Amino acid sequence: MTKLIHPLASTLALLTIATFWLSTALSELFASEASVVAVKTAIPWSFLLLIPMLAVTGGSGFALAKGVRTGVIGKKLKRMPFIAANGLLVLIPAALFLASKAKAGEFDTAFYTVQALELIAGATNITLLGLNMRDGMKLTQWRRKSSSRHPLR
Repeated sequence: MTKLIHPLASTLALLTIATFWLSTALSELFASEASVVAVKTAIPWSFLLLIPMLAVTGGSGFALAKGVRTGVIGKKLKRMPFIAANGLLVLIPAALFLASKAKAGEFDTAFYTVQALELIAGATNITLLGLNMRDGMKLTQWRRKSSSRHPLR
């Protein structure tokens, strides 16, 4: 069951973060101020989905690793503290700050400075989560190849 839950939760989490990022960038570049407000106020509510998905991803990943800390699994594990810290210390506070400022209609220098920081931090997490997904796919591809060589198949 963990082999099914981990890729589903991680894919949903990555897609959610990518949706936040794209919605922010597109609304800022092409949409009205009302659209920016809608996006910025919706993102914190989406944490109700994202945070459990990230917790399930982390927990199921550790379970699948079964104590292995080297190789591809080791690379994935080394990225996770940075991804988590970036999310907890930069992305969540930035999203809450931006939602508050947007709701108040305060599109000032502080808003755009934090917005730029959020976009950079978000792109960083998308990249790191994408690398973890790539490495996870390498691991499962290896398992699929080795199981396809099984004489009973």
